[in-house]
Amino acid sequence: MTKVESDPGKQPSPAEYIRANFHPTDRIAILVRNRERSETIQRISTVGKLVTDSFQDWMRYKNERDFCDIYVGMNALKPQAHTRTKEDILAIRHLYIDLDQDGSASLAAIERSNLVPPPSYVLNTSPDKYQVIWKVEDIPQAQAEAMLHALAREFDGDHAATDSARVLRVPGFSNKKYEQDFMVTVHSQADKTYHLRDFKVRTESVDSDYRGSRNNSRKPTTSEPRPISQSERDWAHVKSALANGADPEVLIAELARSRSGDKSDPQYYARLTVTKALADLRTPRAGSSASPVDDEHLHI
Repeated sequence: MTKVESDPGKQPSPAEYIRANFHPTDRIAILVRNRERSETIQRISTVGKLVTDSFQDWMRYKNERDFCDIYVGMNALKPQAHTRTKEDILAIRHLYIDLDQDGSASLAAIERSNLVPPPSYVLNTSPDKYQVIWKVEDIPQAQAEAMLHALAREFDGDHAATDSARVLRVPGFSNKKYEQDFMVTVHSQADKTYHLRDFKVRTESVDSDYRGSRNNSRKPTTSEPRPISQSERDWAHVKSALANGADPEVLIAELARSRSGDKSDPQYYARLTVTKALADLRTPRAGSSASPVDDEHLHI
């Protein structure tokens, strides 16, 4: 891994950013997504090949001329991996948190906190929305995912960004999600690779993230109910429909259409939701329920 310039006035190129975050021989995924056409392209190769001028020119063309969003998988993949699932992960290279609501307040809380070290990078992905990233090493996958959930819970982050196969945006490309393009920028804060011992946030079981309120540690207890997320509504609808005999493939198609505007890969999200709901209905557990699906660890 190399160093990204910490001068906020100097932005690294996408190739420089990728080199700084991975070993040259790491195999990683680049995801290219056109939301309007619901088209997703994924390329998996070594860092050395993905930072070549020809591949970078292709990424730039897809972003500028084909109106695609550009993402990178944040962890290294196994040598023979052709998809990007949790089973394909070889090594955890990063922990991260996606601050998708009231981002400035959450970012300030992270910077004040003694529970986490200074972030390696802060990406400004759209107005008042940030992706905070820590470079790490020697963290087992299960412990990394438990910490991702804990970080989201502690700092009011997006619970969809708690998967080790997650993709995040690449600075230097425009965010095409909104009516006006937003250039994704990065600020480098710490040129250090962290270990699990550097994070003091208490971890809990994965399911508790969905049943508990978000960011209990920063918000006072209230008698008002926690707002229900759209993913939880999807989960409830799918389970009810399946229990009443709905065709899973029809449900997948309907759910994919309904989430095409806010999911990087709505087809995969829909299939994963229905698959998990089917499994949960077939294996009832007293007093518990599986978690709603809010993943974007897209694999093609």
